[in-house]
Amino acid sequence: MMEPEIEQDRANDALEAETLFDAPTMAEQERMVEAVLFASKEPVTIRELMSRLPKGCDALQAVEQLRNRYEGRGVRVVQVGPAYAIRTAPDLAHIMQKETVENRKLSRAAIETLAIVAYHQPVTRAEIEEIRGVSVSRGTIDQLLELDWIRLGRRKMTPGRPVTFVVTPTFLDQFGLESARDLPGLKELRGAGLLENRPPSGLFGGDETAEEQAELFEDADPAQTSG
Repeated sequence: MMEPEIEQDRANDALEAETLFDAPTMAEQERMVEAVLFASKEPVTIRELMSRLPKGCDALQAVEQLRNRYEGRGVRVVQVGPAYAIRTAPDLAHIMQKETVENRKLSRAAIETLAIVAYHQPVTRAEIEEIRGVSVSRGTIDQLLELDWIRLGRRKMTPGRPVTFVVTPTFLDQFGLESARDLPGLKELRGAGLLENRPPSGLFGGDETAEEQAELFEDADPAQTSG
């Protein structure tokens, strides 16, 4: 017959094994998510969070609760495409500016190409050239790829299976957008210094009048990034 002490020890071991993989409390899950987002240089997806959190955690719920907790604070949890990041509250951006500013002026070809990709994605090189009315140099595409503002998308199911281009999470993060559906209008783009001169015909798919397009592409400042 088994000793009572041994039976109790085994019962305790069984109970410990059952609770070993219990998910942490939601408050603790929030703390874990907060730590990961704070330490990560790039936005983090729910899938990535799930891979880091203990088994049984609900990363999405933890993120949503953390977003609510940060409402009205100096920093907030924002969605960038399918990922999340901790960013400074927009109304406090002015106190985060550095005194030195590096001017980075994109060529007109790069500006027009970027705008076409943003508003017509997924779009092929041939389609970009058709909208612009002129050929697109490899250097223009390379510049936007190096900035990580566009990337290769899926190939189109058309003859030749041409590759397409789409904007990246880096592009969305630059403008505080959750998705490409939230792209700014022409006035906002001009205010950010991304648009200059006149847009090519069909650039924005007819969403704005020709008069508005012409006006918004005049006298724009060069694109700027904080140094």
